[in-house]
Amino acid sequence: MSQVILYHETKFGRAERHVQSTLRAHATRERLGRWLAAPAAPAGLVLTRPASVAWASGGVAPPVDRSAEVDLVWAVITPAGAGLITTEVESDRIAEEYQPALHGFTELATVPWYRPEEFVRAAEDLAGAPAARLAGDGHPAFAGDASDDLIEARLALSGPEQEELRDLGGDAAAALEDALISWTPGERDLDVQARVAASLEGCGADAPVLIVGGDDRVRRYRHPMAVGAPARQLVMAVVVARRAGLHAAATRFACAGPLPPDLRALRARVGRIERDVLVASRPAGSYGQALGALDAGYAREGAAGGWVGHYQGGPIGFAQREFEIAPCQHDSRWYSTRIEAGHAVAWNPSLPGGAKAEDTYLVQSSGMERVTTGRPGAGGPAWPVEDGDDVVPPRPAVLEVGL
Repeated sequence: MSQVILYHETKFGRAERHVQSTLRAHATRERLGRWLAAPAAPAGLVLTRPASVAWASGGVAPPVDRSAEVDLVWAVITPAGAGLITTEVESDRIAEEYQPALHGFTELATVPWYRPEEFVRAAEDLAGAPAARLAGDGHPAFAGDASDDLIEARLALSGPEQEELRDLGGDAAAALEDALISWTPGERDLDVQARVAASLEGCGADAPVLIVGGDDRVRRYRHPMAVGAPARQLVMAVVVARRAGLHAAATRFACAGPLPPDLRALRARVGRIERDVLVASRPAGSYGQALGALDAGYAREGAAGGWVGHYQGGPIGFAQREFEIAPCQHDSRWYSTRIEAGHAVAWNPSLPGGAKAEDTYLVQSSGMERVTTGRPGAGGPAWPVEDGDDVVPPRPAVLEVGL
């Protein structure tokens, strides 16, 4: 019997990643093609920021500098075709491991790493038009800034993007839950944080946001960043995980023994506020209506205007917050933006005293799909959940350790 072994070390091995990334890239090109075909559209589009490049390319590669605002790979898209630009340092890797032509990019231009200004010249050459006739995603060299249009165009994730978000959401939730299931009361917050980070890095993701804190620091601060303090009674872990350009956010709590009654009551109030905004995040509604429901939920729970005390989240995808507005910002472009099936949201209501809710959901016509759902290991415990209903699925409860 003969066997054929394909390159496939993990579910994110090269072979399978190319299937997903190719589907993603072609789906985005169709959307951008329609945008470029509109009246008064620019001669072409130059994408320079990591989020935009990841969207257009299907996740060309992890950023070399995870904090950089401008990527080392640029995408140039015109009605006639598409190409990529990168430095001579990255070009061989991009050509061999990403395979631009497979993803619909027929040219790969290379510029010297020590002459970053050559990126603009190469973009003009690929587009066949001067920078004054090209739009960008905020780069000052290009006359038009299409940043907001691009964000709106990518809010509704394509089918392959939704599949990747489900995988990422599962890995993000598992990283948090496994780290807290392993928590021993008295352990340092930094040790819990290290387990979360290691889990994500092990599946090809990273954490632009990672917050772990315990005990009175959770009750006092909305962002109790890890400082090496022991967590003896209560621990909170928060993550925004990123892979192939997509983001998923989640929060989990664990408690040594039964959750104190005051905190249980506080969490119930936050849970009702979260349900209000999730129910309002339905197709045909608007983000303004969802924020109105959030505001009304705070008021009903005896905390009118409580959203002022903390960021409230919103749509997530190719940024940890594609945009973020407050219930009072009626004049924002995003206030009237319609919610559609395929949008992903991660609302983040909280109340002082140590109660916060956050998970990543895909908006579906039939209700909300929570994608930050962990995967119990072999023989490992499942994370406890609270009851759901016909619109909102079961949501995570607090893990009570030692019971």
